[in-house]
Amino acid sequence: MKLFLLSFFVIVAVSASAQKVDSIYFNLYTDSLKKGVHNYINVDGKCSNGQWLPLTQKEIQFSCSAGRFDGNSLILDTGYAEKSVKVKAVLKENPTVQKEVTIYLKMGPDTEKVKTMEEVMRKKS
Repeated sequence: MKLFLLSFFVIVAVSASAQKVDSIYFNLYTDSLKKGVHNYINVDGKCSNGQWLPLTQKEIQFSCSAGRFDGNSLILDTGYAEKSVKVKAVLKENPTVQKEVTIYLKMGPDTEKVKTMEEVMRKKS
């Protein structure tokens, strides 16, 4: 029984250490931010075993030079006048693991129109 418990705890300890995040990286879905909308900031963690994990506000402390975070989403006020925002991500379990990136704002007009439900349904027929 003692050997079983010892083996169990060794396996748990090894698997827990294999999931330790060594470094973090921004994996942005777009090259620019938009004002007045939720801009999802994707951060991935690379584990010591080589595995990649998506990270959320549970694991990452976000900060930025403008706007506010709602989870992983950066929200910029529509009146924000600068051309870029600095975003910093810090791993909560190890604050020495951190990254900072400058993300530029979309400066041109937003000409893309989102289709209505009726338009989408008409195309399926």
